[in-house]
Amino acid sequence: MFCRGRLSLVFSLIMLIPILSQRPLKIGEPLGESFWNKPLEVVNYSGKTLSLKEDKDKLILLDFWNTWCSGCLLNFPKMETLEKQFKGKLKVLAVSNQDRVTLEKFFSGKNGQRYKGVVSVTGDKILHQLFPHVGVPYIVWIKDGKVINTTDAEQVNENTVGEVLKGEASSLQTVIQIGREKPLMLSENFSLEKGTHLMHYAFFSKGRIRAIAYGSGFHREGRIVYGRQFTNFSLMEIYKGIAYELFQQRKELFSQKRILNEVKNPEAVDFDTKKEDPVTDSKLYNYEYIVPLSRVDSLYGDMLQGLSQFSGYTATIAKRPVQCLVLKRTSTKDKIASKGGAVTDQFLQTPSVLKNATLDYMLSGLNANSEITPLLVIDDTGYKGKVDLKFSNVRDLQVLQKELLQYDLELKEETREVYMLVIEDKVSPLQKR
Repeated sequence: MFCRGRLSLVFSLIMLIPILSQRPLKIGEPLGESFWNKPLEVVNYSGKTLSLKEDKDKLILLDFWNTWCSGCLLNFPKMETLEKQFKGKLKVLAVSNQDRVTLEKFFSGKNGQRYKGVVSVTGDKILHQLFPHVGVPYIVWIKDGKVINTTDAEQVNENTVGEVLKGEASSLQTVIQIGREKPLMLSENFSLEKGTHLMHYAFFSKGRIRAIAYGSGFHREGRIVYGRQFTNFSLMEIYKGIAYELFQQRKELFSQKRILNEVKNPEAVDFDTKKEDPVTDSKLYNYEYIVPLSRVDSLYGDMLQGLSQFSGYTATIAKRPVQCLVLKRTSTKDKIASKGGAVTDQFLQTPSVLKNATLDYMLSGLNANSEITPLLVIDDTGYKGKVDLKFSNVRDLQVLQKELLQYDLELKEETREVYMLVIEDKVSPLQKR
Protein backbone atom coordinates (compact mmCIF):
# COMPACT_ATOMS: atom_id res chain seq x y z
CA MET A 1 0.00 0.00 0.00
CA PHE A 2 2.77 2.41 0.91
CA CYS A 3 4.71 1.71 -2.29
CA ARG A 4 1.60 2.03 -4.38
CA GLY A 5 0.88 5.35 -2.70
CA ARG A 6 4.41 6.53 -3.38
CA LEU A 7 4.19 5.47 -7.02
CA SER A 8 0.83 7.18 -7.33
CA LEU A 9 2.23 10.36 -5.84
CA VAL A 10 5.27 10.30 -8.13
CA PHE A 11 3.06 9.66 -11.16
CA SER A 12 0.80 12.57 -10.18
CA LEU A 13 3.77 14.90 -9.82
CA ILE A 14 5.10 13.82 -13.23
CA MET A 15 1.70 14.54 -14.76
CA LEU A 16 1.75 18.03 -13.24
CA ILE A 17 5.22 18.95 -14.50
CA PRO A 18 4.11 19.79 -18.09
CA ILE A 19 1.55 22.23 -16.68
CA LEU A 20 3.60 23.76 -13.87
CA SER A 21 6.62 24.29 -16.09
CA GLN A 22 4.56 25.44 -19.06
CA ARG A 23 5.53 28.80 -20.50
CA PRO A 24 2.73 31.18 -21.53
CA LEU A 25 0.95 29.89 -24.61
CA LYS A 26 0.71 31.89 -27.80
CA ILE A 27 -2.11 31.95 -30.33
CA GLY A 28 -1.91 28.90 -32.58
CA GLU A 29 -0.11 26.72 -30.06
CA PRO A 30 -1.62 23.36 -29.00
CA LEU A 31 -2.64 22.39 -25.49
CA GLY A 32 -1.05 19.23 -24.10
CA GLU A 33 -2.99 16.29 -22.70
CA SER A 34 -2.17 17.43 -19.17
CA PHE A 35 -4.29 20.53 -19.78
CA TRP A 36 -7.36 18.48 -20.64
CA ASN A 37 -6.96 15.96 -17.82
CA LYS A 38 -6.01 18.36 -15.01
CA PRO A 39 -8.72 18.50 -12.27
CA LEU A 40 -9.69 22.15 -11.78
CA GLU A 41 -11.04 23.35 -8.43
CA VAL A 42 -14.48 24.90 -9.08
CA VAL A 43 -17.51 26.45 -7.38
CA ASN A 44 -21.19 26.39 -8.44
CA TYR A 45 -20.77 22.83 -9.69
CA SER A 46 -22.04 19.40 -8.65
CA GLY A 47 -18.51 18.40 -7.62
CA LYS A 48 -15.45 20.11 -6.19
CA THR A 49 -13.46 19.67 -9.42
CA LEU A 50 -13.92 19.26 -13.15
CA SER A 51 -11.69 18.71 -16.15
CA LEU A 52 -12.08 19.90 -19.72
CA LYS A 53 -11.47 16.54 -21.41
CA GLU A 54 -15.22 16.05 -22.04
CA ASP A 55 -15.36 19.45 -23.78
CA LYS A 56 -12.32 18.99 -26.00
CA ASP A 57 -14.41 18.95 -29.20
CA LYS A 58 -16.22 22.20 -28.31
CA LEU A 59 -15.30 25.83 -28.66
CA ILE A 60 -14.07 26.70 -25.16
CA LEU A 61 -14.03 30.23 -23.77
CA LEU A 62 -11.98 30.79 -20.63
CA ASP A 63 -13.48 33.88 -19.01
CA PHE A 64 -10.93 35.32 -16.55
CA TRP A 65 -12.66 37.39 -13.86
CA ASN A 66 -12.69 38.52 -10.22
CA THR A 67 -15.48 39.46 -7.82
CA TRP A 68 -14.50 43.15 -7.68
CA CYS A 69 -14.75 43.54 -11.48
CA SER A 70 -18.13 45.06 -12.41
CA GLY A 71 -17.45 44.55 -16.12
CA CYS A 72 -16.91 40.84 -15.48
CA LEU A 73 -20.25 40.53 -13.69
CA LEU A 74 -22.09 42.36 -16.48
CA ASN A 75 -20.57 39.86 -18.89
CA PHE A 76 -21.90 36.74 -17.13
CA PRO A 77 -25.54 36.81 -18.36
CA LYS A 78 -24.37 37.15 -21.97
CA MET A 79 -22.04 34.17 -21.57
CA GLU A 80 -24.81 32.03 -20.06
CA THR A 81 -27.16 32.94 -22.91
CA LEU A 82 -24.57 32.06 -25.56
CA GLU A 83 -23.78 28.73 -23.91
CA LYS A 84 -27.48 27.81 -24.02
CA GLN A 85 -27.85 29.06 -27.59
CA PHE A 86 -24.89 26.98 -28.79
CA LYS A 87 -25.58 24.02 -26.50
CA GLY A 88 -23.24 21.12 -27.12
CA LYS A 89 -20.90 23.30 -29.20
CA LEU A 90 -19.76 25.96 -26.73
CA LYS A 91 -18.27 25.65 -23.24
CA VAL A 92 -17.76 28.79 -21.13
CA LEU A 93 -15.65 28.44 -18.00
CA ALA A 94 -15.11 31.37 -15.66
CA VAL A 95 -11.62 31.46 -14.11
CA SER A 96 -10.63 33.33 -10.94
CA ASN A 97 -7.49 33.30 -8.83
CA GLN A 98 -9.54 34.18 -5.74
CA ASP A 99 -9.88 31.42 -3.15
CA ARG A 100 -12.91 29.16 -2.61
CA VAL A 101 -14.07 30.96 0.54
CA THR A 102 -14.11 34.31 -1.26
CA LEU A 103 -16.03 33.00 -4.28
CA GLU A 104 -18.54 30.99 -2.25
CA LYS A 105 -19.19 34.02 -0.06
CA PHE A 106 -19.73 36.15 -3.16
CA PHE A 107 -22.11 33.74 -4.89
CA SER A 108 -24.15 33.30 -1.71
CA GLY A 109 -24.42 37.07 -1.19
CA LYS A 110 -26.94 39.54 -2.57
CA ASN A 111 -24.89 40.55 -5.62
CA GLY A 112 -23.77 37.03 -6.47
CA GLN A 113 -27.11 35.20 -6.18
CA ARG A 114 -28.06 36.11 -9.75
CA TYR A 115 -24.93 34.37 -11.06
CA LYS A 116 -25.44 30.99 -9.34
CA GLY A 117 -25.37 29.31 -12.76
CA VAL A 118 -21.80 30.46 -13.40
CA VAL A 119 -19.32 27.63 -12.92
CA SER A 120 -15.97 29.14 -11.95
CA VAL A 121 -12.47 27.85 -11.38
CA THR A 122 -11.24 29.02 -7.99
CA GLY A 123 -7.76 29.65 -6.61
CA ASP A 124 -6.30 29.29 -10.09
CA LYS A 125 -2.60 29.59 -10.75
CA ILE A 126 -1.95 27.31 -13.71
CA LEU A 127 -4.35 28.90 -16.22
CA HIS A 128 -3.08 32.33 -15.20
CA GLN A 129 0.46 31.11 -15.96
CA LEU A 130 -0.57 29.75 -19.34
CA PHE A 131 -2.57 32.85 -20.27
CA PRO A 132 -1.02 35.86 -18.44
CA HIS A 133 -2.94 39.12 -18.51
CA VAL A 134 -3.03 42.43 -16.64
CA GLY A 135 -6.77 43.08 -16.50
CA VAL A 136 -10.14 41.35 -16.45
CA PRO A 137 -12.41 40.36 -18.09
CA TYR A 138 -10.05 38.56 -20.45
CA ILE A 139 -11.22 35.84 -22.84
CA VAL A 140 -9.15 32.94 -24.19
CA TRP A 141 -10.64 31.13 -27.22
CA ILE A 142 -9.75 27.42 -27.55
CA LYS A 143 -10.79 25.21 -30.47
CA ASP A 144 -9.51 22.00 -32.03
CA GLY A 145 -7.05 21.53 -29.18
CA LYS A 146 -5.25 24.84 -29.56
CA VAL A 147 -5.44 28.52 -28.62
CA ILE A 148 -7.09 30.33 -31.52
CA ASN A 149 -7.45 33.84 -30.05
CA THR A 150 -7.43 36.10 -26.99
CA THR A 151 -9.86 39.03 -26.77
CA ASP A 152 -11.76 41.35 -24.50
CA ALA A 153 -15.26 40.35 -23.39
CA GLU A 154 -17.01 42.93 -25.55
CA GLN A 155 -16.20 40.97 -28.71
CA VAL A 156 -17.91 37.80 -27.50
CA ASN A 157 -21.32 37.68 -29.16
CA GLU A 158 -23.57 35.50 -31.31
CA ASN A 159 -21.87 36.56 -34.54
CA THR A 160 -18.26 36.01 -33.45
CA VAL A 161 -19.02 32.67 -31.79
CA GLY A 162 -20.95 31.58 -34.89
CA GLU A 163 -18.07 32.55 -37.19
CA VAL A 164 -15.60 30.47 -35.20
CA LEU A 165 -17.90 27.44 -34.98
CA LYS A 166 -18.53 27.52 -38.74
CA GLY A 167 -14.85 27.94 -39.52
CA GLU A 168 -15.51 31.26 -41.26
CA ALA A 169 -13.12 34.19 -41.40
CA SER A 170 -13.24 35.71 -37.94
CA SER A 171 -14.00 39.38 -37.31
CA LEU A 172 -12.35 39.16 -33.88
CA GLN A 173 -9.57 41.60 -33.06
CA THR A 174 -6.83 39.85 -31.11
CA VAL A 175 -6.10 41.43 -27.73
CA ILE A 176 -2.73 40.82 -26.10
CA GLN A 177 -2.91 42.98 -23.01
CA ILE A 178 -0.20 45.50 -22.22
CA GLY A 179 0.71 47.00 -18.87
CA ARG A 180 1.28 50.62 -17.92
CA GLU A 181 4.83 50.20 -16.65
CA LYS A 182 6.32 50.46 -20.16
CA PRO A 183 5.70 53.13 -22.81
CA LEU A 184 2.76 52.30 -25.07
CA MET A 185 3.66 50.46 -28.27
CA LEU A 186 7.40 50.66 -27.60
CA SER A 187 9.00 47.54 -29.09
CA GLU A 188 9.80 44.78 -26.61
CA ASN A 189 13.20 44.60 -28.30
CA PHE A 190 14.11 48.06 -26.98
CA SER A 191 14.91 46.60 -23.56
CA LEU A 192 17.56 44.40 -25.20
CA GLU A 193 19.54 47.48 -26.25
CA LYS A 194 21.77 47.95 -23.20
CA GLY A 195 23.74 50.85 -24.66
CA THR A 196 20.85 53.28 -25.14
CA HIS A 197 18.45 55.02 -22.77
CA LEU A 198 15.02 56.42 -23.52
CA MET A 199 15.23 60.20 -23.05
CA HIS A 200 11.99 61.36 -24.65
CA TYR A 201 8.90 59.55 -25.86
CA ALA A 202 5.56 60.69 -27.21
CA PHE A 203 2.62 58.60 -28.39
CA PHE A 204 -0.73 59.96 -29.54
CA SER A 205 -3.50 57.95 -31.19
CA LYS A 206 -7.22 58.22 -31.82
CA GLY A 207 -9.46 55.20 -31.43
CA ARG A 208 -9.80 52.66 -28.66
CA ILE A 209 -6.86 50.41 -27.77
CA ARG A 210 -8.40 47.10 -26.72
CA ALA A 211 -5.18 45.77 -25.20
CA ILE A 212 -5.33 48.19 -22.27
CA ALA A 213 -8.14 49.47 -20.10
CA TYR A 214 -9.49 52.98 -19.63
CA GLY A 215 -7.19 54.73 -17.18
CA SER A 216 -4.02 56.68 -16.58
CA GLY A 217 -0.57 56.04 -15.18
CA PHE A 218 2.69 57.70 -14.23
CA HIS A 219 6.35 57.08 -14.98
CA ARG A 220 8.35 57.82 -11.83
CA GLU A 221 11.95 57.95 -10.66
CA GLY A 222 11.41 57.77 -6.92
CA ARG A 223 8.92 60.56 -6.24
CA ILE A 224 9.75 62.43 -9.42
CA VAL A 225 7.14 62.12 -12.19
CA TYR A 226 8.81 62.24 -15.59
CA GLY A 227 6.01 60.76 -17.71
CA ARG A 228 2.24 60.48 -17.92
CA GLN A 229 -0.06 58.12 -19.76
CA PHE A 230 -3.79 58.30 -20.60
CA THR A 231 -5.59 55.45 -22.37
CA ASN A 232 -9.07 55.31 -23.88
CA PHE A 233 -10.00 58.78 -22.61
CA SER A 234 -12.04 61.49 -24.23
CA LEU A 235 -9.88 64.42 -25.24
CA MET A 236 -11.57 66.48 -22.52
CA GLU A 237 -10.56 63.96 -19.85
CA ILE A 238 -6.94 64.22 -21.00
CA TYR A 239 -7.15 68.01 -20.92
CA LYS A 240 -8.52 67.83 -17.37
CA GLY A 241 -5.73 65.56 -16.18
CA ILE A 242 -3.10 67.91 -17.58
CA ALA A 243 -4.84 71.10 -16.44
CA TYR A 244 -5.18 69.82 -12.87
CA GLU A 245 -1.39 69.58 -12.64
CA LEU A 246 -0.77 72.93 -14.34
CA PHE A 247 -3.20 74.73 -12.02
CA GLN A 248 -1.51 73.09 -9.03
CA GLN A 249 1.78 74.54 -10.24
CA ARG A 250 0.08 77.96 -10.11
CA LYS A 251 -1.20 77.09 -6.60
CA GLU A 252 -4.78 77.34 -7.86
CA LEU A 253 -7.67 74.89 -7.64
CA PHE A 254 -8.87 73.32 -10.88
CA SER A 255 -12.45 72.19 -11.48
CA GLN A 256 -14.97 71.72 -14.28
CA LYS A 257 -15.90 75.37 -13.83
CA ARG A 258 -12.43 76.40 -15.00
CA ILE A 259 -13.09 75.05 -18.50
CA LEU A 260 -14.26 77.02 -21.52
CA ASN A 261 -15.10 74.52 -24.27
CA GLU A 262 -15.42 76.81 -27.29
CA VAL A 263 -15.13 74.26 -30.10
CA LYS A 264 -17.86 74.15 -32.75
CA ASN A 265 -18.68 70.52 -31.95
CA PRO A 266 -18.23 70.18 -28.15
CA GLU A 267 -19.32 66.52 -28.18
CA ALA A 268 -16.24 65.64 -30.23
CA VAL A 269 -14.02 66.27 -27.23
CA ASP A 270 -16.40 65.76 -24.29
CA PHE A 271 -18.69 62.72 -24.14
CA ASP A 272 -19.58 59.66 -22.07
CA THR A 273 -16.69 57.22 -22.46
CA LYS A 274 -18.57 54.42 -20.66
CA LYS A 275 -20.61 53.62 -23.76
CA GLU A 276 -19.24 50.64 -25.66
CA ASP A 277 -20.09 51.14 -29.31
CA PRO A 278 -18.11 51.78 -32.51
CA VAL A 279 -18.90 55.52 -32.57
CA THR A 280 -17.67 56.05 -29.00
CA ASP A 281 -14.62 53.84 -29.58
CA SER A 282 -13.63 55.91 -32.61
CA LYS A 283 -13.62 59.15 -30.57
CA LEU A 284 -11.34 57.91 -27.76
CA TYR A 285 -7.74 59.09 -27.46
CA ASN A 286 -4.51 57.66 -26.09
CA TYR A 287 -1.65 59.93 -25.06
CA GLU A 288 1.69 59.26 -23.45
CA TYR A 289 4.57 61.62 -22.90
CA ILE A 290 8.00 61.12 -21.30
CA VAL A 291 10.65 63.79 -20.72
CA PRO A 292 14.23 63.72 -19.42
CA LEU A 293 14.60 64.23 -15.67
CA SER A 294 16.06 67.66 -16.44
CA ARG A 295 12.69 68.74 -17.91
CA VAL A 296 10.19 67.33 -15.40
CA ASP A 297 8.97 70.82 -14.51
CA SER A 298 7.80 71.30 -18.10
CA LEU A 299 6.17 67.86 -18.50
CA TYR A 300 2.54 68.99 -18.39
CA GLY A 301 3.16 72.20 -20.31
CA ASP A 302 4.83 70.17 -23.04
CA MET A 303 1.91 67.72 -23.05
CA LEU A 304 -0.63 70.50 -23.50
CA GLN A 305 1.43 72.00 -26.31
CA GLY A 306 1.73 68.59 -27.96
CA LEU A 307 -2.04 68.17 -28.00
CA SER A 308 -2.40 71.57 -29.64
CA GLN A 309 0.03 70.49 -32.36
CA PHE A 310 -1.66 67.24 -33.32
CA SER A 311 -5.26 67.04 -32.06
CA GLY A 312 -6.96 69.58 -34.31
CA TYR A 313 -7.73 71.75 -31.28
CA THR A 314 -5.80 74.29 -29.27
CA ALA A 315 -5.87 74.39 -25.49
CA THR A 316 -4.34 77.17 -23.44
CA ILE A 317 -4.47 78.36 -19.86
CA ALA A 318 -5.30 82.03 -20.14
CA LYS A 319 -7.03 84.77 -18.18
CA ARG A 320 -10.62 85.44 -19.15
CA PRO A 321 -13.33 87.65 -17.61
CA VAL A 322 -15.68 85.27 -15.79
CA GLN A 323 -18.75 85.80 -13.65
CA CYS A 324 -17.84 84.37 -10.23
CA LEU A 325 -18.98 84.07 -6.65
CA VAL A 326 -16.23 85.62 -4.55
CA LEU A 327 -15.76 84.54 -0.92
CA LYS A 328 -14.90 87.60 1.16
CA ARG A 329 -14.47 88.58 4.79
CA THR A 330 -16.81 91.31 6.03
CA SER A 331 -14.66 92.25 9.06
CA THR A 332 -11.17 91.77 10.43
CA LYS A 333 -12.52 89.82 13.40
CA ASP A 334 -11.48 86.17 13.23
CA LYS A 335 -14.59 84.04 13.78
CA ILE A 336 -13.43 81.00 11.82
CA ALA A 337 -10.11 79.97 13.42
CA SER A 338 -9.98 76.26 14.20
CA LYS A 339 -9.76 74.93 17.73
CA GLY A 340 -7.67 72.03 16.44
CA GLY A 341 -8.32 68.31 16.47
CA ALA A 342 -8.69 65.82 13.65
CA VAL A 343 -9.32 67.14 10.14
CA THR A 344 -12.99 66.69 9.21
CA ASP A 345 -14.27 67.30 5.69
CA GLN A 346 -18.03 66.81 5.57
CA PHE A 347 -18.75 69.97 3.63
CA LEU A 348 -21.18 68.45 1.13
CA GLN A 349 -23.09 66.52 3.79
CA THR A 350 -26.13 67.70 5.74
CA PRO A 351 -25.38 69.27 8.13
CA SER A 352 -22.13 70.52 6.63
CA VAL A 353 -19.05 70.36 8.86
CA LEU A 354 -15.46 71.48 8.37
CA LYS A 355 -13.03 71.07 11.27
CA ASN A 356 -9.35 71.96 11.34
CA ALA A 357 -9.45 72.32 7.55
CA THR A 358 -8.50 75.09 5.14
CA LEU A 359 -11.02 77.11 3.15
CA ASP A 360 -9.84 75.18 0.07
CA TYR A 361 -12.09 72.32 1.22
CA MET A 362 -15.10 74.61 1.01
CA LEU A 363 -14.06 76.04 -2.36
CA SER A 364 -13.43 72.57 -3.78
CA GLY A 365 -16.84 71.37 -2.62
CA LEU A 366 -18.68 74.31 -4.15
CA ASN A 367 -16.78 74.08 -7.44
CA ALA A 368 -17.29 70.33 -7.70
CA ASN A 369 -21.07 70.73 -7.56
CA SER A 370 -22.77 72.81 -10.26
CA GLU A 371 -26.18 72.18 -8.70
CA ILE A 372 -25.31 74.45 -5.77
CA THR A 373 -24.15 77.16 -8.16
CA PRO A 374 -23.04 77.09 -11.81
CA LEU A 375 -20.65 79.97 -11.07
CA LEU A 376 -16.97 79.54 -10.30
CA VAL A 377 -16.31 80.22 -6.62
CA ILE A 378 -13.00 81.90 -5.79
CA ASP A 379 -11.37 82.87 -2.51
CA ASP A 380 -10.63 86.51 -1.80
CA THR A 381 -10.34 86.22 1.99
CA GLY A 382 -6.57 85.88 2.11
CA TYR A 383 -7.11 83.57 5.09
CA LYS A 384 -4.40 80.88 5.26
CA GLY A 385 -5.16 79.26 8.62
CA LYS A 386 -7.29 76.23 9.52
CA VAL A 387 -11.01 76.83 10.11
CA ASP A 388 -14.04 75.34 11.88
CA LEU A 389 -17.33 75.88 10.00
CA LYS A 390 -20.82 74.41 10.25
CA PHE A 391 -23.83 74.97 7.97
CA SER A 392 -27.31 73.46 8.00
CA ASN A 393 -27.63 72.97 4.22
CA VAL A 394 -24.90 74.00 1.77
CA ARG A 395 -26.93 72.69 -1.17
CA ASP A 396 -29.26 75.66 -0.80
CA LEU A 397 -27.18 78.66 -1.84
CA GLN A 398 -29.46 81.20 -0.14
CA VAL A 399 -29.26 79.32 3.15
CA LEU A 400 -25.48 79.06 2.83
CA GLN A 401 -25.09 82.77 2.10
CA LYS A 402 -27.22 83.64 5.12
CA GLU A 403 -25.28 81.33 7.46
CA LEU A 404 -21.91 82.61 6.22
CA LEU A 405 -22.74 85.96 7.78
CA GLN A 406 -22.35 84.54 11.31
CA TYR A 407 -18.67 83.98 10.47
CA ASP A 408 -18.31 87.46 8.94
CA LEU A 409 -18.05 85.87 5.49
CA GLU A 410 -20.03 86.45 2.30
CA LEU A 411 -20.32 85.19 -1.26
CA LYS A 412 -20.56 88.12 -3.64
CA GLU A 413 -21.18 87.88 -7.39
CA GLU A 414 -18.53 89.70 -9.41
CA THR A 415 -16.78 89.57 -12.78
CA ARG A 416 -13.14 88.61 -12.33
CA GLU A 417 -10.19 87.94 -14.61
CA VAL A 418 -9.24 84.35 -13.77
CA TYR A 419 -7.15 81.63 -15.33
CA MET A 420 -9.24 79.24 -17.43
CA LEU A 421 -8.55 76.21 -19.58
CA VAL A 422 -9.68 77.46 -22.99
CA ILE A 423 -10.27 74.85 -25.71
CA GLU A 424 -10.84 76.03 -29.29
CA ASP A 425 -10.87 74.66 -32.81
CA LYS A 426 -7.45 74.88 -34.37
CA VAL A 427 -7.25 77.39 -37.18
CA SER A 428 -4.94 76.37 -40.02
CA PRO A 429 -2.53 78.92 -41.57
CA LEU A 430 -4.66 78.93 -44.75
CA GLN A 431 -7.79 79.81 -42.74
CA LYS A 432 -6.00 82.73 -41.09
CA ARG A 433 -5.35 84.43 -44.44
